Amino acid sequence: MITVLLIMAAGMLLGYFLREKKKFLKISEKMTTISIFTLLFMLGIGVGLNEKIINGLDEIGWQAVSITFGAVLGSLVFAYFTYQLFFKIDHEK
Repeated sequence: MITVLLIMAAGMLLGYFLREKKKFLKISEKMTTISIFTLLFMLGIGVGLNEKIINGLDEIGWQAVSITFGAVLGSLVFAYFTYQLFFKIDHEK
């Protein structure tokens, strides 16, 4: 765990010093996107190889749909209230 934190801290420090470099920012964004897609692909392979998940996909599927729906609905509700509380411009002035 300490290794993960040290690597993250090193990345933050490097990012702090390179934040004005536009070319580095573009490369970093592309590398981040590629890394995320690669991780998602590898996660998909891991799920596909797991027989317990594949055999229980119908039950897991409904649980996943209901959890996803609740998470999206909760995010929308809280985003609306956050917008109303902090970002709404008073037009009556």
